[in-house]
Parts: sequence; structure tokens; C-alpha cells
Amino acid sequence: MLLNEPLVEELLHEAAGTRKMLEMIPYEKLGWQPHEKSMTLGRLGAHIAEIAGWLVQTIKQDELDFASEYAAPQPLEERDAIMKAFDENMQNGVAALSEATDENLTGAWTLRNGEEIYLRMQRIGVVRGLVLNHIVHHRGQLSVYLRLLDIPVPGMYGPSADDMMG
Repeated sequence: MLLNEPLVEELLHEAAGTRKMLEMIPYEKLGWQPHEKSMTLGRLGAHIAEIAGWLVQTIKQDELDFASEYAAPQPLEERDAIMKAFDENMQNGVAALSEATDENLTGAWTLRNGEEIYLRMQRIGVVRGLVLNHIVHHRGQLSVYLRLLDIPVPGMYGPSADDMMG
């Protein structure tokens, strides 16, 4: 088995749950935030939507330098735009990860800001830690936002309390 195969399978599995969660975002509440230090609901949804797209650069380049290569994504103002971005980024991310070889995944990848190195690790660690785990982390935040807004939270690894109650 190639190293990328279980990663693609995991990404697709998590994508299904993440999509269900993003679909619950109420468009009329995109500006809501639970605390002044928190992202707005719309920004959180947009951030979740962008993460899988990071796989393209992670797989195809040896580093990301915030000082010269990074452009912040445009804010997404509508739930449909968030869903479209999620679907496109997931499709591109799955394609890039599907093409990754074992040699590529075990190669070094660096995240930097000019001369300051934030991290250097094998790509496989970046895929798991900065992409897959990052999606799950922010999806968990989104579930709390939805609960605070009294919006039903879909189950991710089995039924949620809302699923059980009908």
C-alpha cells in the first residue's frame, strides 16, 4: 500500500462530515461570533473551506514562505460561496494527495516567514497535522458555534444528540 492511499481515504471520510457541518451554517448569521477574540461564523466557515486546498502547495512545493508566496484568501460572504470553495479545495486537495508518491510524502517541507522557520517536517506530517487535524479542530469549533446558536449539530462519528432526538 502506498502512503497516500490511507490519507486520501481519511480525507474523504472527514470531508463528508465537514460538508454536513458547513451545510448547517445559517447565512443570516455569518457575522456572528461567540467572543470578540473569536472568528466570525462566516470567517470560520471560509477557513474550514480553504484548508484542504493547502494540500496542493504542500505536495507540489518544498516550502511555503508567508513573506513572498502567501496571499490571504478573499473573505466569503455567503454560505453558497463557502460550500463552493470547500468543494473546489477538497477536489484539488484530493487530486494532489492522490498523485503524491511515498518519496514525496517522506520528503521535507518547510513553513517560513522570510528567514524565520516556523516548522520543518516530512510532508506526511504536514498532511496529518496541518491539514487533516486542522480541519477536524476547526470543525469542532464550528460545532460549538452551531450549538450556541441552537442549530442542530450533525453527527461526525456516529449520531449526535440532535440526530438522536430527531
